[in-house]
Amino acid sequence: MIRNETVCKMVGVAPIEEKSRENRLRWFRHIHRRSEDAVVKRADRIVLDSNVTGRSRPKLTLDAMMRKDMSILGPCEQVALDIAQWKKMIHVTDSK
Repeated sequence: MIRNETVCKMVGVAPIEEKSRENRLRWFRHIHRRSEDAVVKRADRIVLDSNVTGRSRPKLTLDAMMRKDMSILGPCEQVALDIAQWKKMIHVTDSK
């Protein structure tokens, strides 16, 4: 049995959690710079109250994940408008 962290270091890739965070933050920038009447922004504001939840833990919403990712980066909502600075801030390099 070899741990995932060991395999990632041997192969030279970044952890999947960090790469997923990078992709979510790229999506955030895409949504953030759109106009208020864009379809993706309107769909983001839809509240789904009719979901019936079971006994398990509730699923994390995209909004909750984005708040968590933004808290890791710090206050950066205005930086999302500057693409060069934003890419530097969210980029996860592969370890080699």
